[in-house]
Order: sequence, then structure tokens, then C-alpha cells
Amino acid sequence: MSEALENLPADQGAIQRALIEWYQDDHREYPWRETDDPYAILVSEVMSQQTQLDRVVDAWDDFLDRWPTVADLADADRADVVGFWSDHSLGYNNRAKYLHEAATQIVEEYDGAFPESPDELSELMGVGPYTANAVASFAFNNGDAVVDTNVKRVLYRAFSIPDEDAAFEDAASTLMSEGESRVWNNAIMELGGVACEKTPRCDAAGCPWREWCDAYANGDFSAPDVPEQSTFEGSRRQMRGRVIAALKEHDHLAIDNLGPKVRVDYAPEADAEADREWLRDLLEDLADDGLVEIEEGSDQPIARLR
Repeated sequence: MSEALENLPADQGAIQRALIEWYQDDHREYPWRETDDPYAILVSEVMSQQTQLDRVVDAWDDFLDRWPTVADLADADRADVVGFWSDHSLGYNNRAKYLHEAATQIVEEYDGAFPESPDELSELMGVGPYTANAVASFAFNNGDAVVDTNVKRVLYRAFSIPDEDAAFEDAASTLMSEGESRVWNNAIMELGGVACEKTPRCDAAGCPWREWCDAYANGDFSAPDVPEQSTFEGSRRQMRGRVIAALKEHDHLAIDNLGPKVRVDYAPEADAEADREWLRDLLEDLADDGLVEIEEGSDQPIARLR
């Protein structure tokens, strides 16, 4: 038995029941938790990447109002999908492109029927192992134990699981009852999101694992190291979003007309080569992601959304 499993309490059934009952009694209500539609769940998972859940709700509703089925999304103009993403400040516009391509795959390669296993879902464009497992869990109750930042923090504190990916995966898989991935994964992520936060709220949130929790017993609420998200203001990600927004508004722009809409200090007349090279590099990055086209004009390049 691995060290990770040795640290788990003996009565795992009691641990499982306590968490599931706690979740079912009271949890945050998000609309994607009220459906088993894999398309709606996939949209929520892609939108939720590095975006607070409360901010996702309106965008999710608007997206499904506009493209209510996977076939509708596959038929959509990709520029419209990318524009929607930018308008709703969802970040990383290439996610919109991949979501559109995944919808096209489902329609063309799977006759509109979603694959159901994590391995099959991972074959979709832009769908990594975590997202594939989440969709399998929440749509088909057919997933493995989710191991995200919240889950790692819970397991590290509650059962002194070593800060190693393999150890977290072993512990999470052992704790999850077979055939209960939908409720279990929702519940343990909820625990990390409302009770076992960076600053824990054990008693205030009524944490169901207090009687077994090592951190609650010894007062040491340290947690695994988590990489900090880079600052958005002034970032390349922000500049990419401004390019998309400007091209959505103007259809196409010459590079020197686009530049000031992306960066206020863009001044090609003062240092033409440096500023144009910077913007050209940004556009080529977006072109590589399939979001932008660059047309070589007689005077200067023209950029437009694809």
C-alpha cells in the first residue's frame, strides 16, 4: 500500500457518506449542475478555466441562448464565436476556437453524439484530460476522480497526502465510490471551494470532514504550492483580446491603424520597426491559433478575423 493510502482513515465509507450528504444538503447552485447535457457541461468547463464561476453564469446562459446545441455551434461562424468570447471577457480566445472545432468534430465524426469516456473525450480539439474527465463525470457519471487545485488542498490538509501528483490521484481514486463520479467530484470540489479555501472556513461552512481532518486537529492549514496566475493588465493575453475586439468592430485594419487600438503607446512614426515587429509577432501568434488572417498589402499588412 502506498504512503498516500496509508494516511487515509480506515472508515472510508463514513468519509464518503459525510461528504455526499453535506453536498446534497446545501451547495452553490450553478445551472450546469442541474443538467446532464454534455454539450452544456463542456461549454461550462471550457468557460470556467481560470474564470470565477459567478462570472461564468451569464456568459454560459448567453452562449447557450445563441448556440443551443452542438450542431448550432458547429454551424456558427468561428469569428462570431471568438467575438462572443472576447465580448464576455472570458480570456484566451483560442479556447473559443477549440470549442468550435470540437463541436465540428462531434457533428462530423460522431454523428452529433458525444463520446462518453474520458479517453474518447480527450480526442476532441482543445479538450485536455481534466476537462474530458469532468464532462464524463458530470454528463455520463462515467469519470475518474477529479484532482484539481481545490482537491489537492483538501487531501493535503485532511489526510496529510504528500504533495505529489501520483499520491493525490491514488488518494482521490480510492476515496471515490465506484459509479458516483458525478456527485463525488462535485462534492469534493465544493468542499475545496467553500470550506477548505486558502483561508479555511471549517466551522462556518460546516466541513463534514472535521472529525478526520489532520489540519483541523493540529491547526496547520498549510497547502501545496500553487503557481500564481500572471497579472492580466499589460499581459500578452490582454493584448490578444484587444486585437480580437478591434477586428470584430472594424472587420479589417491595416497594422498601423490597429496598433493604437491595442496599445496606447503604439507609435510607428517614432519607431516604426520596433512597434510593427511587436504587433506583427502578436498577429502571427493569433494566426497560428487560427483566429486571425494577415493579408500582405502593397503598403502594410491588413489583419482580419478568420
